[in-house]
Amino acid sequence: MAMVTAKLSSPAASWLTGGRTHRSAPTRRATLVRAAAGSYADELVSTAKSVASPGRGILAIDESNATCGKRLASIGLDNTEVNRQAYRQLLLTTAGLGEYISGAILFEETLYQSTTDGKTFVDCLKDQNIMPGIKVDKGLVPLPGSNNESWCQGLDGLASRCAEYYKQGARFAKWRTVVSIPCGPTALAVKEAAWGLARYAAIAQDNGLVPIVEPEILLDGDHGIERTLEVAEKVWSEVFFYLAENNVLFEGILLKPSMVTPGAEHKEKASPEAIAKNTLTMLRRRVPPAVPGIMFLSGGQSELEATMNLNAMNLSPNPWHVSFSYARALQNSVLKTWQGRPENIEAAQKALLVRAKANSLAQLGSYTGEGESDEAKKGMFQKGYTY
Repeated sequence: MAMVTAKLSSPAASWLTGGRTHRSAPTRRATLVRAAAGSYADELVSTAKSVASPGRGILAIDESNATCGKRLASIGLDNTEVNRQAYRQLLLTTAGLGEYISGAILFEETLYQSTTDGKTFVDCLKDQNIMPGIKVDKGLVPLPGSNNESWCQGLDGLASRCAEYYKQGARFAKWRTVVSIPCGPTALAVKEAAWGLARYAAIAQDNGLVPIVEPEILLDGDHGIERTLEVAEKVWSEVFFYLAENNVLFEGILLKPSMVTPGAEHKEKASPEAIAKNTLTMLRRRVPPAVPGIMFLSGGQSELEATMNLNAMNLSPNPWHVSFSYARALQNSVLKTWQGRPENIEAAQKALLVRAKANSLAQLGSYTGEGESDEAKKGMFQKGYTY
């Protein structure tokens, strides 16, 4: 990391010494540290702006092989590399996808794969002006000393992995950690989540990747929306404190927050208007306008709910690009349409475009919800969901 030094002069020197001056003391020097972005700063800002472009959002297909296997099992397919490749090829070769999708988060396997015709998936994305992204964390493990909470591992070797992903064509990264409201959350878990995200973000920027910062506040629980707002404000306060401590360039990051909703088991559901109000309240209190994009996760909401709530947040201007980074809320209908059959590929790709276009309209505050299928209205919450 580049370092510069600067002499202290009055009144700054006086302020740092509590107003005391010592004329006979040797000149003191302070070290000023530049942002972790280093020589990549301009590229990081450009990448973040491209992902946060009007009417577009992120397609998240970074499920681990085990989780992808669960998706395939739901339509009767074995969890093999051939089947995973076939499904991801269906998604990434959808003609016209770049009109609505600005970035795609890939699992490591996918980043290095090609279509059956030999074209790399990275090139498939680039041809549609879609930025390739990569999941870089190593998953959740129990956090000792907590109330049955988790922490996200993967900092060891992260710099070298990011450098290799950049060479392969990735231009942004994702690191997901979680916070559980029913488990407290404890101060230890919140601090661990925030610090881990900040270290990851600094390392990613130092290697040319725009970090997506994602402390997911899980939907699990029967708490009301006010409790979610309280916890979200605490979590994002810690996150930005440690991002600043780690000299992360705010203009070169993207956020992936949970929407502020009641717990999934709460007796009353909140309207899109209430969710938008509480979510935007949290963001305005905690997120600097320097951040270019807020790319929400769906977190087990139905396809329709995720789109309606996003639309409600875009009915008035925001200081950031408020958009989506959905996995299940973009893929559910696609999988059920495909069923693993070659003759269904075209129909499945049309289903993807329907969902992508709906969320594109929601990003612009122009979504109406007309003509949605019953399938799009089905909730996808899973208690204790893991990737």
